[in-house]
Amino acid sequence: MANKKSKLVIRAVLFIGTMVSLYFVPWPILKAWIAPLPQTVQEQVNKATDYGFAGIIVYVDEKGKKPVLCTAGYKNRESKTPADPHSLFKIASVSKLYTAVAITKLVYEGRLSLDKTLAYYFPELVGRIENAEKVTLRMMVQHRSGIPNYTDTKNYWVSPKQNDKERLDLVLDLPASFEPDTDFEYSNTNYLLLSGLIEKVTGQSRFQYIKEQILGPLNLENTYSSIQDVDLEEVMSGYYVGYENDLKTDDNGVMLATAEDLGKFIRALNEGAVFNDKKEQEIYSSLYKYEHTGLIPGYQTIAKYHKDIDAVVIQFTNTVDFEGYNWSLSEIMYSRIVKILERKK
Repeated sequence: MANKKSKLVIRAVLFIGTMVSLYFVPWPILKAWIAPLPQTVQEQVNKATDYGFAGIIVYVDEKGKKPVLCTAGYKNRESKTPADPHSLFKIASVSKLYTAVAITKLVYEGRLSLDKTLAYYFPELVGRIENAEKVTLRMMVQHRSGIPNYTDTKNYWVSPKQNDKERLDLVLDLPASFEPDTDFEYSNTNYLLLSGLIEKVTGQSRFQYIKEQILGPLNLENTYSSIQDVDLEEVMSGYYVGYENDLKTDDNGVMLATAEDLGKFIRALNEGAVFNDKKEQEIYSSLYKYEHTGLIPGYQTIAKYHKDIDAVVIQFTNTVDFEGYNWSLSEIMYSRIVKILERKK
């Protein structure tokens, strides 16, 4: 009898705890989370405007099937131009995957060493970046350098810098976030320095090296270095909640790609087709991950391969709010798309 009463008490406590937790979950997130799962990916994508996104592009590549592109909302909301599945999109931090592959190839070729330090490759930064003599190339690739993140500096997104020198200047002479290789902290400065290193070693721009060594062999012709290299009419507009202007003309120094091009790259990365051989792939596997997300004002990207269903899913959403639930809703949208694909298996 006592045991039965204990079970009832435990259930009551758990129920009350669940109700209290749900009370504190923001309603837009809860509503999106508990809604019945649609039958198709397109039906889920059609809910993008309900989630607060001006527009969305989703690319699904299931092994053995023809890839599918789904869209909803607007490419440009002012002109009411419908979302175009072939639009270019600012992929933000997803470009780190390309940089990590480029570093891997240079290490494989013996042109770089993962154990050499920042001071070795950039002696001019000794005394300007703390622990330059201890920070290795490997630590920078893996975000274990302790070098401060320039996008975390005060009001960065209010007035973004226009080139890498200006971005690097923001963190020079700042104290390290931690001692090298003692912690993890995502830092865009790591990849700014890695990009500069690629250029220093190869004598060409980072993107030109990526184009020759990665994009060309994979026949990816719709991936670009920056907004300066494309026809703006081909770019999906980007929006920030509470700010009316279209952000697509902002030069954030990030790569652009179509969802299809990015999807093909993600599959090639995960299947190993982007590497020369197993040894090169092993170097990469010891360094970095095989999926990524990207977030800058106006542009959110999720790019992943799902091994259990052998599918690549790319999601572009063109509305951002750093202060709200925007990113969480983007993740819910993505997870529901994946659940639909899993249910079909």
